[in-house]
Amino acid sequence: MSTEPTAAPTQTTTASATLLDRASRVIPGGVNSPVRAFRAVGGTPRFIASATGPWLTDADGNRYVDLICSWGPMILGHAHPSVLEAVKDAAAQGFSFGTPSENEVKLAEEIVSRVAPLEQVRLVNSGTEATMSALRLARGYTGRDVVVKFAGCYHGHVDALLASAGSGIATFALPDSAGVPRSSAGETIVLPYNDLGALEAAFAERGHEIAAVITEAAAGNMGVVPPAPGFTEGLRRITAAHGALLISDEVMTGFRCSASGWLGREGVAPSGAPDLFTFGKVMGGGFPTAAFGGRADVMALLAPQGPVYQAGTLSGNPVASAAGLATLQGCTPEVYERLDTVATAIAGAASEALTAASVPHTVQWAGSMFSVFFRDGEVRDYDDARDQDSAAFRRFFHSMLAQGVHLPPSAFESWFVSASHDDAAVSHVLDALPAAARAAGTPD
Repeated sequence: MSTEPTAAPTQTTTASATLLDRASRVIPGGVNSPVRAFRAVGGTPRFIASATGPWLTDADGNRYVDLICSWGPMILGHAHPSVLEAVKDAAAQGFSFGTPSENEVKLAEEIVSRVAPLEQVRLVNSGTEATMSALRLARGYTGRDVVVKFAGCYHGHVDALLASAGSGIATFALPDSAGVPRSSAGETIVLPYNDLGALEAAFAERGHEIAAVITEAAAGNMGVVPPAPGFTEGLRRITAAHGALLISDEVMTGFRCSASGWLGREGVAPSGAPDLFTFGKVMGGGFPTAAFGGRADVMALLAPQGPVYQAGTLSGNPVASAAGLATLQGCTPEVYERLDTVATAIAGAASEALTAASVPHTVQWAGSMFSVFFRDGEVRDYDDARDQDSAAFRRFFHSMLAQGVHLPPSAFESWFVSASHDDAAVSHVLDALPAAARAAGTPD
């Protein structure tokens, strides 16, 4: 059990500021992933020195209840004993071999056993690598080049998929990324999320060119925006009718929404399952590993069996695989029940506090993942997600941070909880919410 820290009236951020200054001299922007820079909310990003269970401790000694959870992987909590033991045991046998090992086989078997339509997977090192490889495989299988994606869905920093992406791109208000060749962008059709009419029109015009449709199983990178009823079924029906593949990106939702991800909550559509899936985050337990997989006949095109080349020196790393396996094996029904309980308590209290402070908002869910949008009304697509009061979120964020609760530093991100969020951690969050809601409702 964790114990609630005593909140200091004013936080000292001297050490974090010093580290940011040092980092900015040798790392662009001082960070290795843009959202960490706090540009969307302002202020000094906290450099974390350690983490245990639901708590983060920064370089100045301030402690925070963690509602980022490393953007999803820490489903059991930080430094979970069984995961830590698995990592130590694996590391003692060697860090990396460059040859096959049993740990990668065990992790692949665990993943395949959890997702019924999945027949084979290939392990890679990141969600970006997983989606990039899945696209290459889809193009190789179909002999076509064009890919359809949905505005606001983020699939990693793959050139062809950075058009109208959410997450970091939304945070920085950039429609695209510099450095992406026109030829790559020209092979991508971007459509509104949850709009089957737009998809049908695109296939009517260019169906013979389209290799695949890729979608987040439930969008989490423009905030949580679940698929509308019938949307997933429509994706499968339309792609199948035109000989294109359907790629379901479960990097964020995979093994977090349920033991088998979003698919486990929504079920297989009557017209069939996606052809390919991508996974990351939870399946690595905080280590850099990811996977893509699907039907055996599609996966058979990968080298060394087939002509679609994909490789990686650290793919299937034995230590990362051990961490992922221990994490997945620790995700019991009781863990998922606890996640739902904690998420419901925090989201419900946030909504009550914002209502009391007369702050427009709506809460949306994908399993235990949730987002608080600072606007009235349902969010169905990227345009809706962008139509919110980001300044109100910024004020809310900094009030929570000052009270020892670390939210994602962007209005376009999901909130995550872990099974280690005990009653003390939850109470700490709930106690902070009324003041944060009042701050959100007080213009600068």
